[in-house]
Amino acid sequence: MHALLTHLYEVGFRAAPRPLGIDEQGREVLTFVAGEVVWPDRFALLEPSQRLARVARLIRDFHDAVEDFTPPADAHWQVLIPAEGADIIAHQDLAPWNLVADGDDAWAFIDWDTAGPGTRLWDIAYAMHGFIPLSAHPRWQRTDADDRLRIFADAYGLEETERRDLVPLLGRRTRAMHDFLRDQATQGNQPWATLWSEGHGDAWRSDAEYIEQREEQWARALLAG
Repeated sequence: MHALLTHLYEVGFRAAPRPLGIDEQGREVLTFVAGEVVWPDRFALLEPSQRLARVARLIRDFHDAVEDFTPPADAHWQVLIPAEGADIIAHQDLAPWNLVADGDDAWAFIDWDTAGPGTRLWDIAYAMHGFIPLSAHPRWQRTDADDRLRIFADAYGLEETERRDLVPLLGRRTRAMHDFLRDQATQGNQPWATLWSEGHGDAWRSDAEYIEQREEQWARALLAG
């Protein structure tokens, strides 16, 4: 992970902390990312379409920056949910709860510890779930979800073939989170077992069903004109 973050810094990507090494107690030391996490209390910051588009462009900048990254030969990644494919080192958790915003000045993604082999679309499908958001929960469900989906895809610069491939992946990526929490809870692994007992698994399942039932809607939004 340190090699990844060092690479991002060296190629000019500034929306991530920079590793400073290991201290005398064996702790990782990173630069401090100023600002506040967007989710949930500051999610309104992303309501305007231009700010949602900014998130998508930030993710595109990261994906472009990491494209030529060569991991160390002895690299070991803490991948919680294996991706469908592996053409880049993906963040794996691009979501509002990992976006720190210092007003409109500086935005950065944190929590890179589960980064690992994945694909652009794997990252994007997860990001769209959180940033649109694509949710069945009454508090977060959007009547303009299809419009926001299109804004995100346009700002990222997705090609038509990528959009077609993305539509079914939206539901599968979301359901993968439910399945992961279920399996970890069955094994008694923390903190996942606690999250499962608190109902997070039900939330991910409901969101997956909501997304899967509306695939035609998402396809129209992404592929229209």
